[in-house]
Amino acid sequence: MKDLGPNQPAAAMPVVAIIGGGFSGSTVAWHLARALSAPAAILVIEPRPRLGEGLAYSTADPSHRINVPAARMTMDCAEEGGLQHWIETSGAGLSPGSRAANGALFPQRRLVADYVNANLQPYLATGRIRHLRARAIEVVRKAGFRIRLDDGGELAADRVVIATSHPPPGIPRALAALRDSPRLIADPSGQGRQLAAVAQSARRVLVVGTGLTSADVIASLDRQGFAGRILALSRRGLRSREHAFDYPESTVDFAEKPARSALELLRRIREAVRRDSDAGLPWQAALDQVRRDGQAIWAALPQAERGKLLRWLRVWWDVHRFRIAPQVEEVLDRLIAQDRLRIVAGRLLAAHEAPGGIEVDWHARRVAPQSELFDAVILTTGPAHGDILQSSALLDAMARAGLIRPDPLGLGLEVTDHCRAVGGDGRPVPGLLVAGPLARGHVGELMGIPEVTAHAEAVAARLAESLPAAAPARRSDPA
Repeated sequence: MKDLGPNQPAAAMPVVAIIGGGFSGSTVAWHLARALSAPAAILVIEPRPRLGEGLAYSTADPSHRINVPAARMTMDCAEEGGLQHWIETSGAGLSPGSRAANGALFPQRRLVADYVNANLQPYLATGRIRHLRARAIEVVRKAGFRIRLDDGGELAADRVVIATSHPPPGIPRALAALRDSPRLIADPSGQGRQLAAVAQSARRVLVVGTGLTSADVIASLDRQGFAGRILALSRRGLRSREHAFDYPESTVDFAEKPARSALELLRRIREAVRRDSDAGLPWQAALDQVRRDGQAIWAALPQAERGKLLRWLRVWWDVHRFRIAPQVEEVLDRLIAQDRLRIVAGRLLAAHEAPGGIEVDWHARRVAPQSELFDAVILTTGPAHGDILQSSALLDAMARAGLIRPDPLGLGLEVTDHCRAVGGDGRPVPGLLVAGPLARGHVGELMGIPEVTAHAEAVAARLAESLPAAAPARRSDPA
């Protein structure tokens, strides 16, 4: 192992190492750089060539759009609509059809990475933030922390922030025999060439999952000329719901005297939707308030009730909370009308390679089991958060070293107050924090950009308060 040479910060300077340079890690670095007046080294460890991309925003496919209007996305909670303002002032190129009929902007997701990177550039130029193009492979406690990188480098840090990406989807047991099949796309993220090949040559495609990732994949296949038929299969057959625009804010408040059980919460949401409907508001108005009060709702629920909410209500929350971009919704509606897309509630039974494709046995509700031959199978079931340690050699090593442990609900890593990681002994590990969706077992609603931004600001504030010899200041501009 070797030190980082000229990249190694001065010994007297406190060092913050942020592992992961997607939206979460980049936003923590940005807010921390703005908060500190005394010298400190902010190192972002990210193998991608640019910060801000991560899993969600590294796609170059113009069919992959943000699923909320740009006016609701920002890196700074104090600047509402930061993304839209940057798009309008920077001259960023929009893909055709980025504006919905009502004028709302749903640009390609790659622009979010451009926006984040543009905000970081002044700090990268001055060295206040440093991007280390490598992958962290080991973190140990040793006079602070020592981090080993896959390029042979090693660095010391006073504080470490885990801001790694979502784990990949897990392969369902029914598809285990296809694990090595070239006809199975187990994780469509970053598989543009494979999807293009499917679009050009396949005629029968099975998409496992019916949420936003499924919609992205179907829209991408359609854009690239796919002329066949698609079966989209999930346990309940639910697709993401539509947006509504230009409606007044609901007056319902879920944070005051929050529900103490999953059933009580469901009843209150249904009553709120009915009351809003009587006042002429769409259902989206009440669900917006559930999202706004999400952390208060989660904090009030006992652990057992949180488990019930995840087991019985999560899928319904996801399809109402993660709404689909109108442009993508139009693609799905068109393909359904042409009888080229079926969205079915059912479950997989088994699958195996067969002459001419993959034969899949599946069972729809109230219908006898059936077999169907497909040219390709694409998994869009979302991250396997319950297998977070198995999917990451770094996190697995940190867990074995007693630095972290998975949260009891299988949502990511266990975190306590002030964003601190909980170690194997059940106590917070000094100087080790978690930023982004991997902390949602403690926080609750932590998947959308507004919530991720607020959490990143909280992590940065906690770091600024705790750093030795680096008194926090009101946001300063880069030198």
